[in-house]
Amino acid sequence: MTRRPPAILVLEDGRTFHGEAYGSVGETFGEAVFNTGMTGYQETLTDPSYHRQVVVQTAPHIGNTGVNAEDDESARIWVAGYVVRDPARIGSNWRATGSLEDRLATEGVVGISGVDTRALTRHLRERGAMRVGISSVDTDPQRLLARVRQAPQMVGANLSAEVTTAQPYVVEAVGAHRFTVAALDLGIKRNVPRRLAARGVTTHVLPAGSTIEDLLATGADAVFFSPGPGDPATADGPVALAREVLSRRIPLFGICFGSQILGRALGFGTYKLGYGHRGINQPVLDRGTGKVEVTSHNHGFAVQVPGAGNGAVVPDQVIETEFGGVQVSHVCLNDNVVEGLRAIDVPAFTVQYHPEAAAGPHDADYLFDRFAELIEGGVALDRKQSEGGALDRNQSEGGKNA
Repeated sequence: MTRRPPAILVLEDGRTFHGEAYGSVGETFGEAVFNTGMTGYQETLTDPSYHRQVVVQTAPHIGNTGVNAEDDESARIWVAGYVVRDPARIGSNWRATGSLEDRLATEGVVGISGVDTRALTRHLRERGAMRVGISSVDTDPQRLLARVRQAPQMVGANLSAEVTTAQPYVVEAVGAHRFTVAALDLGIKRNVPRRLAARGVTTHVLPAGSTIEDLLATGADAVFFSPGPGDPATADGPVALAREVLSRRIPLFGICFGSQILGRALGFGTYKLGYGHRGINQPVLDRGTGKVEVTSHNHGFAVQVPGAGNGAVVPDQVIETEFGGVQVSHVCLNDNVVEGLRAIDVPAFTVQYHPEAAAGPHDADYLFDRFAELIEGGVALDRKQSEGGALDRNQSEGGKNA
């Protein structure tokens, strides 16, 4: 086996780790975050929400099943860098079409292996996510540290335009067509339209800069706001679009970044978590059913509601907003972070985590059924209004509430 070149990892506070190059030889910078998933590394690497982040895998053995042509969640690898402890020498799986390291090298992803990822993760948990650099071309820690501290921070980063689709495309319903959804691509994963398609939903995936006219031109019965990377405080365009959708009472569902967008549209703030939630084993309470779900997460920001934050128990009462009453529907049981919102007076709800999983547990897959039920209710209302001679909600109620 060919020995890999030496490499170093330097955090912005000066903490340094030594290892070997893994993937592409070179230099990279980003925000250091850790993912606790024991599986699903291919889905993690191709998740657009990891754009400009250097991912540390807490599972020690990575690459055991190689890579294949089916598990990608987008058209490319998005992570800025990759950190593993013990990479597999041989990837072995009947679906494998190649090795993980070769895939990383082919796509120019700079990584490092042989790192004590347990110590690195503990450091990030104590000090918080921070900027980091990996280099296998310049192994002088002080020189790399200087470049790390010049790299952009995640706070204030507007990244949706960098990961969104260039052109609209359609994912057809599987079986009989029931509804049409316009999905704003802020960094969408492929499994989202697949889960909708399984419920008879045809999804029109639209660029992040789309207007309300673009959404309505699809003939959509509902709107979906996707996950994505960056600071939600910078996403003024999508927030304005969400407000348009809410004012027209079009059914709306948002996931992760989309949840933060809706939170802002409702008048709430957002804030950066210390080290975020990234993994596939996060416990979340659904306050509506009282059930605890094991869920897949990937977010470094969260919605701030009155009376919550800094670990405080999230209030259970109705919060009044410009669009009527809103309740916190889901809460993370590890740290009381808001994990979902439900509007009472307009047809909208969100979750901060990933019911589409990929990878992860399927406890929250029912949320796509809930979305379909919300759409069905809106379609039935439109039909009733139409039969009674009322204008379409996109005109009457949109004009009334705008």
